[in-house]
Amino acid sequence: MDAQLIAFTGVSAGLVAMPGADFTVVVRNALVSRRAGIACALGIGAGLLVHVTLAVVGVAAVLAAVPALFRALQVVGGVYVLYLGVQTLRQRHTDVADPREDSTARPLRQGFVTNALNPKASLTFLSVLPQFVPAGAPAMPRTLLLALIVLAIATVWFQVVALLVDRLGRWLRRPRAARAVTLVTGAALTAFGVALLAGPLSAL
Repeated sequence: MDAQLIAFTGVSAGLVAMPGADFTVVVRNALVSRRAGIACALGIGAGLLVHVTLAVVGVAAVLAAVPALFRALQVVGGVYVLYLGVQTLRQRHTDVADPREDSTARPLRQGFVTNALNPKASLTFLSVLPQFVPAGAPAMPRTLLLALIVLAIATVWFQVVALLVDRLGRWLRRPRAARAVTLVTGAALTAFGVALLAGPLSAL
């Protein structure tokens, strides 16, 4: 196998597995049900597809060239993640596995929006992908292959996270444990939202 592809796979796995808002949102939804967790993971994959597509066609370069647009997207993404965090904290005194929440539309949407509204992902791929395109090789086929590798890794990783949380669900859904986990995930999402907002707002 191509040594560069092996290296890229390792780098991508590290970037995808790095704890962040995506990971927390999957955990939050997987606590509701396996179906909700899997749907959220698929939503994140769809959001990631947006970033990969932007990087492949070069549109992500616009974000790097227009700081105001990049900051605006950061603010929108930060507000949404902060909203999810506050909503989660408001639910800490209720049963996490509320049957009314056991659907796929909402977690799918949450996963997609959480990932798609993070412009840093586009810039990350824009900066990483070219490093693994051999000199003189056609850029488009190679970039598409790298993009497929990233999507495959993300799809597998977040599905595994959802399934692991669901496997532990019987214990995690006990009232005391559920409140603790909901508090932690809510606080984490709130912190991620604040962190996403801090950068662009401090630049104003």
